[in-house]
Amino acid sequence: MRRIGFGVLVLAAAVAASSRTAHAQSSTLTLFGSGSGAFETPALATAGVATATLLTEADLVLSDQLNHASIIDAIRLAKAITKCGTGVFEHKNLSDLDSKLGAARDRRVKMVITDGIFSMEGEIADLPGLKEVCRRHDAVLVVDDSHATGVMGPTGRGTAEHFGMVGEVDIITSTLGKALGGAAGGFVAGSEDLCDYLTQRARPQLFSNALPGTVAASSLAAVEFLQAHPERVARLRENTGYFRDRLTELGFKPLAGETPIIPVIIGETADAIRMSQMLLDEGVFVTGFGYPVVPHGTARVRCQISAAHTREDLDLALGAFRKVGERLKLV
Repeated sequence: MRRIGFGVLVLAAAVAASSRTAHAQSSTLTLFGSGSGAFETPALATAGVATATLLTEADLVLSDQLNHASIIDAIRLAKAITKCGTGVFEHKNLSDLDSKLGAARDRRVKMVITDGIFSMEGEIADLPGLKEVCRRHDAVLVVDDSHATGVMGPTGRGTAEHFGMVGEVDIITSTLGKALGGAAGGFVAGSEDLCDYLTQRARPQLFSNALPGTVAASSLAAVEFLQAHPERVARLRENTGYFRDRLTELGFKPLAGETPIIPVIIGETADAIRMSQMLLDEGVFVTGFGYPVVPHGTARVRCQISAAHTREDLDLALGAFRKVGERLKLV
């Protein structure tokens, strides 16, 4: 209160005017190579802010088949509010996306939304391919990088950095509360005109309390720490590769990939939940997922690797996987 003039709950205008928030925005925009930025809260709302504010009934938004539930709900909200057209393209199928965009020549704006990393599979979106298809059809590309921020790329700048495309994505939405771990809430990064428009028109921004100043300060500290410690990102990649390789050697079949999200397919939902409970009994916390979160027959336990894990931590977890896997006759 004494330093910046307000407490935890305050109107958006007051926080937006603070130097701490402006510094946090500037650091985040440097991270993503964008011209401006608009902070929103909660993180679940960021994709909804972009779609429900930017689209009209003359427009179309297309979503990857395996996008996160928050993106799916954002598109449903946009359709209800703006009457825009909506559609789904097959997961990572650029030919299907190209066909659907080609059939939408009459739409004023065509928007394509994808996860940067798909949370249930640990897969990385084909950003170069998506950019090329969107360029061909003059479509706007939106990437939700919530599972890639602080994780992908040599310095953790996300999916765009992973592909050498920093600054080339039209709109990036992401969270401050996953890998960054510094705060809550999320943000939209894009051009100055785009974010000025969101600031003036986005209802979650206009009719809600702002991101608290304490959260902005935490966000700033998290982003600055990431920028100052690229070795953390390198360690995360090393831990991910080690754990994935050892799991495979034990006889498990994690989905192929290079992200710290490592799903191990079990099959039936009851078996995945049972395995997660047995692993917890061994001191290892992993989450079991089944239908309707994932399709029938593809229930899984999802491992999430951290740069903070030591080799001893990973070996302990691998030992628990071997023990539980043998008891369940999975390996």
